[in-house]
Amino acid sequence: MARVRIEDVAAEAGVSMKTVSRVLNEEPNVSESTRERVRAVVERLQYRPHPSARVLAGRRSYLVAMLYDNPSSNYLMEVELGVLDACQAQHYNLMLAPLVYDAKDIVSKVESLVLQSRLDGVVLTPPITDDAALLARLDELEIPWSSISPTESNRRIGVVVDERSAVADMVAHLVSLGHRRIAHIKGHAAHGASAWRLAGYRDGLANAGIAPDEALVVQGEFSYDSGFDATNRLLDLPDPPTAIFAANDDMAAGAIGAICERGMSVPRDVSVCGFDDTPIARHIYPSLTTVRQPTREMGRLAGLELLKAIRDHGEGGLVTVPYTLELRRSTGPRRG
Repeated sequence: MARVRIEDVAAEAGVSMKTVSRVLNEEPNVSESTRERVRAVVERLQYRPHPSARVLAGRRSYLVAMLYDNPSSNYLMEVELGVLDACQAQHYNLMLAPLVYDAKDIVSKVESLVLQSRLDGVVLTPPITDDAALLARLDELEIPWSSISPTESNRRIGVVVDERSAVADMVAHLVSLGHRRIAHIKGHAAHGASAWRLAGYRDGLANAGIAPDEALVVQGEFSYDSGFDATNRLLDLPDPPTAIFAANDDMAAGAIGAICERGMSVPRDVSVCGFDDTPIARHIYPSLTTVRQPTREMGRLAGLELLKAIRDHGEGGLVTVPYTLELRRSTGPRRG
């Protein structure tokens, strides 16, 4: 079967090849009725533009990269799927670029990646979202970038959730169950999310009139093992907590593992909750109470805003998405 060409689409839609190209590349100066007609023909003929032809025509590579360094594979998989959704809808290709966020050569590595691969733009995930030197170099190279959950100072293009309010609401849920000794396992210090979630935890305690106890705040790394180890430190306290809020689901899963290894029960002895609502929250037992941020949708929106910035030369904005509390079996009333 002969490959469908752009000339075939143009003839079928009754427009010029340039108009077809403008529609495919989401460029302006095409009426909505014409766009719909061309898109209908593209779908009917199953036309797929040849990548090399698009590059030559638009002087773009039609390639973007997602830069990441995060120990939570569940979180990254959801973000990746979302960015891929956006890229496929716009006929872009996605490259995954793993990095070590605190490496001395991270800026030069990204610069080489951008220049050698002729990237049109990049999606940044935490904690890379807040690497000031990298962001400055991307600006110098005039490479559009979109961020997922950036800190206040870097909020230009991307997507965010009101994480502080979300955590305060989660603490309020634990308080409503009678818990007063509520611990917090913090995320990695380099992540902006760690600071917001700690602030939300403190807000929740203050709203309930509970004096903070710094012994109940322990460091984690956003990984299962760090949640496991942090929980053992908490349970060894003279007055251990009756509830634990971990800054992500992987650490919360680790907390449940540590509690169960001691012959204790969740939530009978200790309630546990997390943040993100990644697949692990539904797959472990007991199922995890957590804050749901729509991670895949956040990846998709970050990708769409990046492609808008590429296409419209500087457009694109910051999108705020809602959160919900997913109340499952890992939280329950305080005993005694």
